[in-house]
Amino acid sequence: MERSALKAGVYIALLAFSWAAPISGAALSSVRRHHAGARNVSAPPQDIKTPAPARLRVVKGRGLVVNVWLNQSGPYAFAVDTGSGVTVISAQAARGAGLTPNERGKVEIAGLSDTFVSGQETVVNQLSIGEVTNTVATGHKALIVPTLPVGIDGILDPTAAFAPLGYVIDIPGKQLRALDKTTRLRMGEEPPGGTVVRWIRQAHDGRPYVRLGDNRLALIDTGSGFALAVIGTVVGPNGKNEARKTSVHDLNGGSFTARTVAPTTVSIGSLVLRNIPTEVLINTQFDAPVILGRSALYPFRITFDPASKLIEIAPVVAN
Repeated sequence: MERSALKAGVYIALLAFSWAAPISGAALSSVRRHHAGARNVSAPPQDIKTPAPARLRVVKGRGLVVNVWLNQSGPYAFAVDTGSGVTVISAQAARGAGLTPNERGKVEIAGLSDTFVSGQETVVNQLSIGEVTNTVATGHKALIVPTLPVGIDGILDPTAAFAPLGYVIDIPGKQLRALDKTTRLRMGEEPPGGTVVRWIRQAHDGRPYVRLGDNRLALIDTGSGFALAVIGTVVGPNGKNEARKTSVHDLNGGSFTARTVAPTTVSIGSLVLRNIPTEVLINTQFDAPVILGRSALYPFRITFDPASKLIEIAPVVAN
């Protein structure tokens, strides 16, 4: 049985809930086969049809959720997770859609706690979002897992689902849409109050990393309910963490500890995020990245352009 580390981050929505997110810093070989974003992406061909936008809803304890159809079966509730690295489908939803696992055997998947659960690879011939007729991907590779928390049928990796197109997650506007094939981000063309930065790819990992002002790499993770999360044991001027700590349970049944520390100010390009709630994650995989989650990203519309290898973070001003 092959072992892999998979971050499936939808479950860190509210730490008061028993379900929270596993997040790993490494996507190993068996997961890489699913990761369309890990390849060098050129400008999409002009004959590719741009899918229509889909409505997002914010579900307490589950994050950003979109309706998904699998081979025209559905709708299923999928959490939109830029940090997952692979689309995950519950066994129940897979059965409902008539999906069958391939013959390569089971893949063991680990979250932050390093507790493993078995998954099986499958291919979704037609993946649609928002409406059954709004197809975004064909031949989409995914993993079937035995179960997911109540209210969630799957986890959507938008980087792979929309490839080779980019995509936009408008959190305040509650919309997920493809980046029009004629639209390209450019360095220096920054939105008012926002920024355009390099989309940094780790080896065999196409998830969206950015470089913070202090030179740390951070994963933009819409599946995580944390604002800023870092791996470590000691934070603070006197080597002390603040008193409050929470036990967090991941998808696989394992657990780790999240400790609240003083709010942090971080910069991403020209964008400065001040007084960001910060958690230190303890007893987790040692190589997990810094995480920028939904609590820090809620005011923004985030555009991911794999062709230009750029990410735009733009504040949304209410009319």
